[in-house]
Amino acid sequence: MKKNRKESQINFVDYVKIHFTSGNGGSGSAHLRREKFVAKGGPDGGDGGRGGHIILRGNEQKWTLLHLKYRKHIKAGHGENGGKQTSTGAFGRDEVLEVPLGTVARDAETGEKLFEITKHGEEQILMKGGMGGRGNVHFKSPTNQTPRYAQPGQEGSEGWKILELKVLADVGLVGFPNAGKSTLLSVVSAAKPEIASYAFTTLTPNLGIVPYRDDRSFVMADIPGIIEGAAEGKGLGTRFLRHIERNSVLLFMVPCDADSIVQEYEVLLNELRKYNPELLDKNRLLAVTKTDMLDEELTNELKKELPQDIDCVFISSIAQTGLDTLKDKIWQAINSNS
Repeated sequence: MKKNRKESQINFVDYVKIHFTSGNGGSGSAHLRREKFVAKGGPDGGDGGRGGHIILRGNEQKWTLLHLKYRKHIKAGHGENGGKQTSTGAFGRDEVLEVPLGTVARDAETGEKLFEITKHGEEQILMKGGMGGRGNVHFKSPTNQTPRYAQPGQEGSEGWKILELKVLADVGLVGFPNAGKSTLLSVVSAAKPEIASYAFTTLTPNLGIVPYRDDRSFVMADIPGIIEGAAEGKGLGTRFLRHIERNSVLLFMVPCDADSIVQEYEVLLNELRKYNPELLDKNRLLAVTKTDMLDEELTNELKKELPQDIDCVFISSIAQTGLDTLKDKIWQAINSNS
């Protein structure tokens, strides 16, 4: 088990910083046509080929950026020079990188978001190759019928870029360590996350497909536990908070034996607010977990202490109670237009 856990930590890579270089464009040709019986054939130099692009392509079969972890420098090919008889030089080789859906490209220096890959087969140019130079045939004019010059190709671009992965899931589980997130995921889906009674058992996001009525389903993500101060870097910090940005519904999970359900919920909400206030615009649900420890009287008492601004449901993953109600509420929230 320890070995598998260690391997999962190593194999899940959601952040890489890479130096990219796109290809230079080829130079245009300044060739003059010279053939037997054609004394002054004039210019026939072709254009240079475009330099290779750096391209990201979405691949729904990939779940991690592991395959890019050790590629610190990636270069595209250079375009070839133009030739005689107006022949265009070959384009430089494009460097196409397959990335998981939910990959965000950023400029490493400014932090600016460039684009996000969200669909299978979607392609976005991260860095354009240099344009090929024009051959001398383009510069022929009535007053200059034999131009002996051509354009040089444009240089490509280079620089450090950051690729970040935001897990794509319909619902994300938000809670402190040991709130029962991994247990819930293991019960309602076929996912097999590691479960134990110590903090930060989950060190990488786990995804599970949850079957629903009439052969429908939705994707649930078990996000590593948040602690107070996570937005400032405490605990696992903001490393996994970004995964919550891609979830359409946030399921807050607070165990029934918490000192204060309202207070714990508010702390979780505050961490999301400090990280990204827009997260509070998402549909939210609250699951009070581990309720197999409660009798009817305690349950009724707890219901009086619940937050008033969120739909709540009592569940027990171990006893498998309240799970159908929870799935109904999640499905409604996912398909809500509000």
